[in-house]
Amino acid sequence: SPDHLHLLHHPHLLHLLQHHYHDHLHHNHHLHHNITITSTTISTSSTIISTSSTITTTSSTIISTSSSTTTSSTITTTSSTITTTSSTTITTSTTSTWWPQRQVLEKKTKKKEKFRARNRLFPSSETFVFYFLLHRGIPGKKCGTIVLSAEELSNCRDSATLQFCANKLDKKDFFGKSDPFMVFYRSNEDGTFTICHKTEVVKNTLNPVWQPFTIPVRALCNGDFDRTIKVEVYDWDRDGSHDFIGDYTTSYRELARGQSQFNVYEVINTKKKMKKKKYVNSGTVTLLSFSVESEFTFLDYIKGGTQINFTVAIDFTASNGNPSQSTSLHYMNPYQLNAYAMALKAVGEIIQDYDSDKMFPALGFGAKLPPDGRVSHEFPLNGNMENPYCNGIEGILEAYHQSLRTVQLYGPTNFAPVVNHVARYAAAVQDGSQYFVLLIITDGVISDMAQTKEAIVNAAKLPMSIIIVGVGQAEFDAMVELDGDDIRISSRGKLAERDIVQFVPFRDYMDRTGNHVLSMARLAKDVLAEIPDQFISYMKSRGIKPNPAPPPYTPPGHTHHHTQI
Repeated sequence: SPDHLHLLHHPHLLHLLQHHYHDHLHHNHHLHHNITITSTTISTSSTIISTSSTITTTSSTIISTSSSTTTSSTITTTSSTITTTSSTTITTSTTSTWWPQRQVLEKKTKKKEKFRARNRLFPSSETFVFYFLLHRGIPGKKCGTIVLSAEELSNCRDSATLQFCANKLDKKDFFGKSDPFMVFYRSNEDGTFTICHKTEVVKNTLNPVWQPFTIPVRALCNGDFDRTIKVEVYDWDRDGSHDFIGDYTTSYRELARGQSQFNVYEVINTKKKMKKKKYVNSGTVTLLSFSVESEFTFLDYIKGGTQINFTVAIDFTASNGNPSQSTSLHYMNPYQLNAYAMALKAVGEIIQDYDSDKMFPALGFGAKLPPDGRVSHEFPLNGNMENPYCNGIEGILEAYHQSLRTVQLYGPTNFAPVVNHVARYAAAVQDGSQYFVLLIITDGVISDMAQTKEAIVNAAKLPMSIIIVGVGQAEFDAMVELDGDDIRISSRGKLAERDIVQFVPFRDYMDRTGNHVLSMARLAKDVLAEIPDQFISYMKSRGIKPNPAPPPYTPPGHTHHHTQI
């Protein structure tokens, strides 16, 4: 029932999945497969929730079945039956058993599936059943069952760009014409369908022309060009009760023919067709254009030799507090890293692996420098204006600690100088061989908002990304504006070409138990999450393809032995 939906957030859920995963892992440790969850169904007496997602496993965790042989196992409970077959999806009706019965049932099931896994060294086809039966529940109560349906991802990296129009669709609105949109479904190996794309709504027309859209071929048909693609056409209603106009089916192979008589589809409403003898169709949909291109990943460019250049800029304004006092954000506790150092290590220790020489420029801003007390918003932490590079993350930390002893914290908080500093280097290398990441760690409200916006808009057309980590308890509303996730940043009426800024407040990642390793790992995960997409968006906008990866190095006298599975 809906009362049990809180189990989705149960703290043991992830552990439970991992537990089942590792049970099978050591029996099949030679395998590596990409698995896509085509549908996740939570079945209770009144609630079904479906989602779609992708996961990667480091081995086959499950029972493989031959495409030429049907293997099935049936689990019978007091109220329903779960059946697994040689397809890759597992479907279930409502499954509800009392706690003691579930324990007995699931022990038997687990034993049977372990036996199967042990007796199948290698998969006999590319089909896998990803099978989990969650055995935990609430003692003494009836519980639902979570079933994950999955299939192995194909190696297809192509993305297709399509555009459609429609003619003479059925009129569904009483006072006007229809507001049509289309929903695309890819078929799964068990015959079910999963939504993979939804077009925009075109208002008040029976002859809509939809905007072109791009979709990975893997999402559309998982690389199987003859797999059925179902398309449903609806009339949009404000209350969400959209009116069904009709549907049609096609395949990727048909769509790949492009604009032709083969890609004009009759939209059929089956109920209308059964009721009306003279029914012809509910309109037609025509493919206007089709193109396909290969998608490259972040790692394709890294393998091809693209270097990631990492620069850090640290806030030395007086609002951080006197570094000699324990209340300061710059306080150097001999037993614990401060927030600046933790943020630097969390992000830098991951990024440094993508830079071959491990030499990083480290800058400070907002301090008075010796000997004349000049305020600078772009000074090298190592004190060397000609060579601001530090050796690795430890070198940056050493230079940071040294600067705290020599400079005077002052103000204001200006970002534009350090953004422009990195942008000058990025502007000199726009051939795809290098990409620049600037990490700004700050405690306060930005003082040069207009100048920083202009600097970011200019930098958005360069091979560059900016990460801003806010430390301390200040309000960071301006940083959220710079992030541009909801509203693209602009300056003097000019929109940024790309979203290149990612902002996170460090306080959101502080672990209450004091586990700073966990805090740093969570921070790094989130701040680096957008870098690959920002990187790819630049390369695609410039039409830059990755260089071929060099062949793996083989030492003299050594040969590689490949085992084909």
